[in-house]
Amino acid sequence: IILDESQQIKNPSTRIAKAVYSLKAKNKLVMTGTPIENNLVELWSQFSFLNPGFLGKFDFFKNNFLKKISEEKDKEKMLALKNMINPFLLMRKKKLVAKELPEKQISILYCEMNEKQRKFYEIWKNKIREEIKDAIEEGGFLNAKLKILQGLTRLRQICNHPKLVDESYIGSSSKIDLIFDQIQEIIEEGHKILIFSSFIGMLKIVKEKFDVLNIDYSYLDGQSKNRQDIVNEFIENEKKKIFLISIKAGGLGLNLTVADYVFIIDPWWNPAIEMQAIDRVHRIGQKKNVFVYKTIVKDSVEEKIIELQESKKELIENLISSEEGIFKNLNQKDIDKIFQ
Repeated sequence: IILDESQQIKNPSTRIAKAVYSLKAKNKLVMTGTPIENNLVELWSQFSFLNPGFLGKFDFFKNNFLKKISEEKDKEKMLALKNMINPFLLMRKKKLVAKELPEKQISILYCEMNEKQRKFYEIWKNKIREEIKDAIEEGGFLNAKLKILQGLTRLRQICNHPKLVDESYIGSSSKIDLIFDQIQEIIEEGHKILIFSSFIGMLKIVKEKFDVLNIDYSYLDGQSKNRQDIVNEFIENEKKKIFLISIKAGGLGLNLTVADYVFIIDPWWNPAIEMQAIDRVHRIGQKKNVFVYKTIVKDSVEEKIIELQESKKELIENLISSEEGIFKNLNQKDIDKIFQ
């Protein structure tokens, strides 16, 4: 059995993971570009398919590796786990197997909120901070994590456009203005562009502006039917210069080397998801240099996410040279920093 995109069984409690575990074969192989996206449970789950029991039962793995490495930063346990799994890993980085692949340049485009948007953001930030404080006092930090995630999501949406939080909001978004200033020149030069967002509502706001400007585009989210037809039309139709894609719907399984520009409107908690999206373009078959732009609002939760991503990378980089998402490992200190 060869299991492609094996990160799809990263959660051992899902029906798809349990179904895959039940498959029997003399030889098993899994393939993935992101063996770990969020935490070490995902590694355990994939090994439970490959070699059941090799990393122990889940409770054993949790107590002896997951907690020791993720929470206590135990370097000896990290090395022990690395030594256990290394004989089963074959890693081939893109720069080795695709030596002729053109360069990829990733840049961050910073923008500042306009006065009205900033005021709206600060009101919500203060409101959310108090709600989170109350939730932590009432049920403890761990029990408040859902409230924290909801609050941070609201702030991320406001960075994109306040309309995502309040439909009655009247005003512009600095990020929208920045994106359109950039892409109009790129389109005029004949390039094709992928635009990714975590929020379907944001993609719809961008769609509306394209409609007003009479700019043709393709669109794909998790609800889109005839997915391959949409992809083929973008590839084959020279008039379609832009592809709007939900990052969770289009981050895997698409080959879009016809494009050479990528915009990631909002930073995702897990940088591995962003890299998967970028790799729709930067892959074997690409003939042009690839330019990636991540739009970030200054003095906002988005800057904090970028900072925390950098500070949380060490664990998985040390283990198998991958990257780790950050939300599940946020602590009280991280939250205080975000809401400074």
